[in-house]
Amino acid sequence: MKPKRNDYRGQSKKLEAKNKTKAKAFAKKEAARGKPVRKRDADPDESRYVQPKSGGPAEKAYKLLAAQEGISNAKAKELIDRGRVYVGNKKVMIARGELPLKTEFRVEKIEKATVLFENDDLVVVNKPPFLNADEVERQFKGTKLLHRLDRETSGVLMLVKNESFREEAIEAFKHDDVYKEYVAWVEGIVTEEAVIDAPILTEKRHGKAYSKVSKKGKPAVTEMFPLEVSGKKSKVRLVIHHGRTHQIRAHLRHLGHPIVGDEQYGGRRGKRVMLHAKKVRLLGLEFEAPEPSLFRHFSAS
Repeated sequence: MKPKRNDYRGQSKKLEAKNKTKAKAFAKKEAARGKPVRKRDADPDESRYVQPKSGGPAEKAYKLLAAQEGISNAKAKELIDRGRVYVGNKKVMIARGELPLKTEFRVEKIEKATVLFENDDLVVVNKPPFLNADEVERQFKGTKLLHRLDRETSGVLMLVKNESFREEAIEAFKHDDVYKEYVAWVEGIVTEEAVIDAPILTEKRHGKAYSKVSKKGKPAVTEMFPLEVSGKKSKVRLVIHHGRTHQIRAHLRHLGHPIVGDEQYGGRRGKRVMLHAKKVRLLGLEFEAPEPSLFRHFSAS
């Protein structure tokens, strides 16, 4: 079955132009009434995030956070960069942005990985979001990562204990003898199944991996099945083959349904990238990580 192709780039540009037109019209109307226009009025989406302040005593956000929490500047900056720091219900997005000296921060805890299965060959864990795969490896000493999940992706992550099992598992990955199932909340309404059979090319951009659909890329197939619709967002089940870097994220952008929270690949800002590795079958074993509460009680508002 051929995937349903949407002109994501065209839709994105039209939406951006529409929003700018609305913002200008609003600003013109308020100016005629003699009222100043605040940025959050012209761009409602930005009101959910703390904006740098001007005027009055201020200091860089990461320095204020370091003083409040009694941690190093580097650790404070890392927490902000990971998206774990809030002022009230607004996320602090810019570590070097200046905020009032009396700003009070709320830091959301980064959970540790929990064990789903363990034997003499491997440890399988449920990785929480905002935790790097390398940090999980350090948590379980004497193990090596068999594969990776992106920092904000949660779910099944496997670590091996010996080289013989690792070699056997790698062969299974090479021959696509591994079943990998994900769930995601995506932008737009998805009501039909789709198969995205499009090669993936991964490049380095600003020191980070970035993948895109390209004829020069390596083979990659992603199957998508609709599960639920909430407002103008949809929950989907995804089964991947080959497992290229950022495969799901790049394929869903290509299809016109980027993942909620995945700004790097065209999604709107959110609490996190709404992608969860739910189930893996490998060498006769099956592992499943329960969906986070945010996935089960998602609101499109």
